[in-house]
Amino acid sequence: MLNISENKSQFSKTLNRFQTVKNLENRPHYKILNKIIAIVSVFGVICLMLPWTQNISGSGAVTTLKPNQRPQTIQSVISGRIEKWFVKEGDFVKKGDTIMFISEIKEEYLDPNLVLNTKNQMNAKELALESYGSKVNVLSIQIQSIENEQVLKIEQALNKIKQSVLKIKSDSIDLVAVKTQLKIANTQFNRATQLNKEGLKPMTDVEEKRLKLQEVEAKIITQENKLLTSKNEYINSKVETNRIKAEYAEKVSKAKSEQFTALSNQFDTDAQVNKLKNQYANYSIRNGLYYIKAAQNGYVNRAIQAGIGETIKEGTPIATIMPSNFDIAVETFVNPVDLPLLKKGEKIRVWFDGWPTIVFSGWPEMSYGTFGGEIVAIENFISDNGKFRVLIAPDPEEEKWPSQLRVGSGAQTIALLNTVPVWFEIWRVLNGFPPDYYKTSHKSSKETKEKK
Repeated sequence: MLNISENKSQFSKTLNRFQTVKNLENRPHYKILNKIIAIVSVFGVICLMLPWTQNISGSGAVTTLKPNQRPQTIQSVISGRIEKWFVKEGDFVKKGDTIMFISEIKEEYLDPNLVLNTKNQMNAKELALESYGSKVNVLSIQIQSIENEQVLKIEQALNKIKQSVLKIKSDSIDLVAVKTQLKIANTQFNRATQLNKEGLKPMTDVEEKRLKLQEVEAKIITQENKLLTSKNEYINSKVETNRIKAEYAEKVSKAKSEQFTALSNQFDTDAQVNKLKNQYANYSIRNGLYYIKAAQNGYVNRAIQAGIGETIKEGTPIATIMPSNFDIAVETFVNPVDLPLLKKGEKIRVWFDGWPTIVFSGWPEMSYGTFGGEIVAIENFISDNGKFRVLIAPDPEEEKWPSQLRVGSGAQTIALLNTVPVWFEIWRVLNGFPPDYYKTSHKSSKETKEKK
C-alpha cells in the first residue's frame, strides 16, 4: 500500500483485534532476524567495496613450446609391403631405432642386385669417359703435329718461291748479258764486213764473226727459255704453297672434327655417368628406406598400421611417437573481444585438470592449486572454433609446473588485468562493458609526467 489516502486501512484494524497478531509482534526471534538482515546488508555493502581483479578466462590444453617436441607421425617415404615390426605400443625408442621393415613392391626395383648392377654400369661408363678423354688428348697432339708440319712445309714452299725469284733475277741478268753480247757480236760482224769490203779483213774473220753472232742469237733464245722456265717455277712454287695450306687445313679440320666428335661423346658419356651416379645414390638410399626408423627419442603411442604382408603407399602414417624430452606449455583460446587486452609477456594463472584447485577469479592471491604462466605467442588469425589461440609458457619466477603433466591434458587459464571494486565489476558486467586495460607503473608515471 502506498498510504496515499488519509483513510486508515480497515484490514490492519481487523488484524489488531486478534491476540495472536499482537503476540507475534512481541516475539524475540523476529528482532534477531532483523539484526541478521541488517548485519548481512552491512557486510554486503562492505563486500561491494572490496578490490576485484579483472580477468579474462580461457580454456585449452597442455602442449609443447617447440613444434618438434609435439607428438609426431612416423611415415613411410616409399611404398612397400610390411614384413616385420620391431616395436610395440608403449615402447621407448631412441633416435635411429628401427620401427618396421618393409619390402619392395614396384617392378623397377625388384632386382636384388640393382645397386650392384648400377654400380657396374657406372664404372663402365667412367672407363668410356676416360677413353674419350684420352682420345681428345691424342687428337690434340695430332692437331699440334699437323700444324707444326704445316709451318715447316709452308716455310719450305716460301723458300722455293724465294729461290724461284732469285733464279728469275739471275736468268734476267744472264739474258741482259746475252743481249749485250749479241749487240757486241753484231757490231763486230758489221765492222768485219765493212773492213772486208775495204780489203782490210779477210773473209775468214767475217765468217768467224757471223758464226759468233749466230751463237749469241741462239744463246739468247736459250736464255729466254730459261727465264720463262724460272717464271713457271715461281708460279708453281706459289701454287704449291697454296696447295700445302689447303691440304693441311683439310687435315687440321678433319682432326678437329674428330676431336669435337670425341668431345661430344665425352660430354654425353659424362652426362650418362652423372645420371648413373644419381640412380646409384637413389637406389642406395632407397635400400636404406626399407627400414623405417625413429626420428628422435620418444615413446610409441600408437601403431596406426597393423599386420604382416599389408601394402602401404608412400606417405602413409605408420605410428605416432611422443618425444621424451619436451618443454611444456599451454595453448588456450580467448574471445576476439578480449584479444586486444592481451600482449606478450603478460602474466597468466593456469590450473590443470586432475590437480586439486580452488579458484577465485577475482582474488588470485586466495586461489589454491594454480600455477604461474607467461604469454609467449598470440595467434594473428582466428581458429576454427571462432577464438584466438594463445600460447603460454611456465613463469620462471614462480613454482614449476607438475612433472606428471601429459600433452593433451585440459587446462584453464586466467589473464589478470586491472584491480577495481566489486561494485564496479558488477556494474561493468551488467552493462556489457569490456575490462579495463592493464597499465604498468612505468606507463602511469610517464603519463603523470606528460600531464604535468
